[in-house]
Amino acid sequence: MTDTLLDTNDTSALDDYLSASQASLITVEGSYAVSVHGEIVINKRVVPYHLVPDAGFLGKVAKWRKLSPEARLSLLQERWNAASRAELESELRQCALKIARIATEHELDPGSAFNAFQARYELARLRCKVALERIEALRDNRTQEHQASKTRDAVNLSLYPESFTLAQKMPRHFIAILGPTNSGKTHTAMEHLTRAHSGVYLAPLRLLALENYNRLLEAGVAVSLVTGEQRKLHPDATHVASTVEMLNPNRAVDVAVIDEIQLLEDPDRGAAWTAAVCGVPAMTVYLLGALEAEEAIEALVTRVGGTLEVRKLERKSPLEMERQPLGSLHNLQAGDVLIAFSRRDVLSWRDQVIERGFPVSAIYGNLSPEVRAAQAERFVEGETKIVVGTDAIGMGLNTPARRVIFTTANKFDGVSEGTISAALAKQIAGRAGRFGAHETGFVAGLDAATHKIIATLLRQKVEPLPATGFFVAPNLDYLQQISAASGQLKLFTLLELFTQHINVHDEFFLPANLTDQMEKAKWLDVLPLSLEDRYMFSLCPISTRIPMLERALKDWAGLRSQKKPAPLLRMEGMMGRNELQYLEDTCKLYAAYAWLGYRMPDTFPHEDMAQSLMQSTSEKIDQMLQSQNMKHRHGHGGRKGQKPAGRRQPAGKKGFRR
Repeated sequence: MTDTLLDTNDTSALDDYLSASQASLITVEGSYAVSVHGEIVINKRVVPYHLVPDAGFLGKVAKWRKLSPEARLSLLQERWNAASRAELESELRQCALKIARIATEHELDPGSAFNAFQARYELARLRCKVALERIEALRDNRTQEHQASKTRDAVNLSLYPESFTLAQKMPRHFIAILGPTNSGKTHTAMEHLTRAHSGVYLAPLRLLALENYNRLLEAGVAVSLVTGEQRKLHPDATHVASTVEMLNPNRAVDVAVIDEIQLLEDPDRGAAWTAAVCGVPAMTVYLLGALEAEEAIEALVTRVGGTLEVRKLERKSPLEMERQPLGSLHNLQAGDVLIAFSRRDVLSWRDQVIERGFPVSAIYGNLSPEVRAAQAERFVEGETKIVVGTDAIGMGLNTPARRVIFTTANKFDGVSEGTISAALAKQIAGRAGRFGAHETGFVAGLDAATHKIIATLLRQKVEPLPATGFFVAPNLDYLQQISAASGQLKLFTLLELFTQHINVHDEFFLPANLTDQMEKAKWLDVLPLSLEDRYMFSLCPISTRIPMLERALKDWAGLRSQKKPAPLLRMEGMMGRNELQYLEDTCKLYAAYAWLGYRMPDTFPHEDMAQSLMQSTSEKIDQMLQSQNMKHRHGHGGRKGQKPAGRRQPAGKKGFRR
């Protein structure tokens, strides 16, 4: 099979051509395409563009993989050259002239229409259509201008940072500490936070919030833990460790630490990081994350106000690619971490590794944070010798791995399976060679093809985060303002209006991915619930792709509408699941109940019981994983050292909601 990626030497001619012709390769819906940028001039106005030419698709991923480097370059030159650029700019110029004419006739600003030419993943002809639709909508909606204006004013995200009044009053100083995994980013920030009179730590995961809560406790700090599902409140707390979504913008502190700042780019959760940077009321704000976040941080801090200091760190220990792939599980050594990208593959590889005589820790996203931490701790303490995990180990788990081995370089993203990004490869690989445990970290692929792809990914320069288009999600106050302005009462319609009217002139802010929330809103709008209740249920972190959890959420919302208390324990059988899967889903059920219990205690009165059952179920899952270590070491598995059979099926939407 032809490898997905080529060695640096093989791609140099292709890269040179792309650079010289202001183009880059992208993947769209399972196909490779060329995305190009430049500018045209209309009535002395410079209009930049960043688009896929109409003939810019180069073929499906599978077809592209089979092409030689020469064939790839030839195909690219055929599709993108001086003639095709002239054709593209002629098409854009004709479209832009129509926009300019309509704008002049009706005294409209064509800026938002011209902005449609900047969509690097979309075809030029489609963006021309979008641009014309934008200017025509402005023209045709004059009769509804008053109502539309009121709705836009209610959203008015150009003033989004100003909505955080306390933070805007403070002379904030931002310190961005950026570097790769294992570069010590957290240490300086947490030292300052520990010494501060007051402070807050904002984490991407409950696991990290809990870890740094314990860190502050051990340092003698009066600290509270606040996550969506869990509260540990200190009566005299000066500090708070919380998940980023639980930011309190109305409590001023001396120092704030915002972790994994590069998640600003995530369409599902990035809005929480936008809100944190805009709204955390701290005199000193640490932003910890990857180097590629620098430009985005500079742009956002410039917009929200404050001073910025950037510190860049390097890895404390070197990271090296093994000369050869692992080849076989026979070559595993104690201290290795084996990476797969689905729960099913993790458990399959785990069973095969156990058959080799190694006790194993299994870590994957469907496990609760407590189980993942317990499994990692067993590895740290030497009780297990190998970790088999997904990319869930890439954030929040400091395992003393000597070597990280990728069983594959492909991951299913909810739509199709494709090669992982260079950023993800580097984040996972960076877990090897933890400073203080190993002098050097090593990385390998299981087979030759995977080894070559991972080596190429680790050499690649990660593309910087965009310096515009920061994601924003509507809070309840925003939705109530939109409701008052538009007269709409349905949550689905209000969310839809938010996404439609968020398009401020410079598109500095963009709507977050509200798909899941809007799907829940459709059936919540049928129930006799207040807007506040419907909004809260729509945010409940529960996967409606798991039937048991979807039924529970709908039942709970129904009981809330009837003003009845919701029971915690649900009599529901295994429904075809094995015991491990059943316990994992049940733990999520308890977590969702606890989440709602903090917000609607009159309907969900058993929050303490939910917390207790979350803990006991997590312990049972951990014990079950360990007992399976013993069972499989004495049992019989499939063919040793072979890849798990069968095609991986979708396991739910990607993201950081583990």
